[in-house]
Amino acid sequence: MASRKSQSAGLLLFRGRATDLEVLLAHPGGPFWQNKDDGAWSIPKGLIGADEAALSAARREFAEETGHHPEGVFLPLGEARQPGGKIVQAWAIEGDWDPALIRCNSFEMEWPPRSGRHRTFPEIDRAAWFAVADARRKILMGQTIFVDRLLDALGPGT
Repeated sequence: MASRKSQSAGLLLFRGRATDLEVLLAHPGGPFWQNKDDGAWSIPKGLIGADEAALSAARREFAEETGHHPEGVFLPLGEARQPGGKIVQAWAIEGDWDPALIRCNSFEMEWPPRSGRHRTFPEIDRAAWFAVADARRKILMGQTIFVDRLLDALGPGT
């Protein structure tokens, strides 16, 4: 089993059905990601604490990264190994939320590199709703599987 440091958990919020299905994705904050778009977005997720259940971590991380606390039925989407080796576990939940209301944690890093100056950046700098075809283009390659599993779970006509 992978160590907890290499395991994350997250939520894929979705709304609509059939031809109007949309998923909520988050764009990572910080200077590395600022000019990246296609293939850079993610489900809101983060590390699972040492004594924390994966779904609890997913719910906590979603709230920390968006400021939103979705309630309802959490649909397991399984886990997927990311290209860098990290294991991500995900759940889907149906709901609606205005991404303009985003409130997230921040992190500090030396920027520019080797400058000795530290700057603070948001964990995610924006979130947005995407139709399935657009989500597949925007999301990190290793997380596309969660969109596909959501479609499978929702069944035909989705």
